[in-house]
Amino acid sequence: MTTQLRLSRRANEIFPILGFVAALASLAMPLNAWLVAFVLMGAVVAAVHHAEVIAHRVGEPFGTLILALAVTVIEVGLILTLMQAEPEKAQTLARDTVFAAVMVIVNLLLGLCLLSGAIRHHEQRFQRTGMGAALATLTVLTVVTLVLPNFTSSAPGSYYTPVQLGFVAVVSLILYATFALVQTVRHRDYFLPDGDGVPDAHAEPPTIQRTAISGALLLASLVAVVLLAKNLSPVMGALLSDWGAPPAVLGVLIAALILAPEGLAAVRAAKADRLQTSLNLALGSALATIGLTIPAVAMLSIITEMPISLGLDAKSTVLLFLSLIVASQTLANGRTTVLQGVIHLMLFAIYLFTTFVP
Repeated sequence: MTTQLRLSRRANEIFPILGFVAALASLAMPLNAWLVAFVLMGAVVAAVHHAEVIAHRVGEPFGTLILALAVTVIEVGLILTLMQAEPEKAQTLARDTVFAAVMVIVNLLLGLCLLSGAIRHHEQRFQRTGMGAALATLTVLTVVTLVLPNFTSSAPGSYYTPVQLGFVAVVSLILYATFALVQTVRHRDYFLPDGDGVPDAHAEPPTIQRTAISGALLLASLVAVVLLAKNLSPVMGALLSDWGAPPAVLGVLIAALILAPEGLAAVRAAKADRLQTSLNLALGSALATIGLTIPAVAMLSIITEMPISLGLDAKSTVLLFLSLIVASQTLANGRTTVLQGVIHLMLFAIYLFTTFVP
């Protein structure tokens, strides 16, 4: 058991460095796809470990906020890079990526957390007040950025004018900044899990030096995950093309890879009967994805005069509203069971199926 622990610690230190080196090498030369996939998964697992170390040191909900922000900043960088590298796909890239991330978080990630936690603990509890505030903020952000463009009349189709886009970007930033302030300062207790009976809840926190090392390795892991995912995207694109899958499926796969560190951390927390931490990670990631990605993309669009299409089609709009309505019911009474987890996973299955078979 001790040997396994040592090997695990070594792997958690080696994979971020190996992944970072491989990511830099991938910028200069093509790498074997299987090697990239192996290193990428190792970096994902290592990112989960180091995020948990930091979370234990700084406490909740700061730990989950740090991971959400770190992943989102890297995600924004990837989107902006791809928009500039492939201008022909830039108009819909931000919309497709953000929508895929929201569906992965609200349905796949939330469903896995609820199901895995309920299987082990039957019924789990969380703070309704904090999750209600998070879901209300998420609802406004998603509808204003992904649905409202279809109903404005200043620009044709699913586009915002530059003035409208700038206004929506400011609104998104204000909403996310206000939520972060409420979550970490004004009403932090609304987002705190109950430590009673939770394993390691009162364990000695890591030292400042250990936390700093984990922070650096977490950043290296996240950079490796995104750059290696970008390196894998042409291979996955060719494979999906051979299967006859639509281009939107690639966005789902990339979103799932980028969100994997948070997803694994959230599922592990749910299994440890810390559902509040899982929900903080899931909804916090969705809020950060929209609240930070849309302003960054809007700024690039305005500066470069590159139009971007944000409005979803009718099918995607229905699935978005259905997901938000079901999530509001799931988080309404502060308790969850296996049923809610299965419902969200089936919603994600419906989304994935209609993406392959529109």
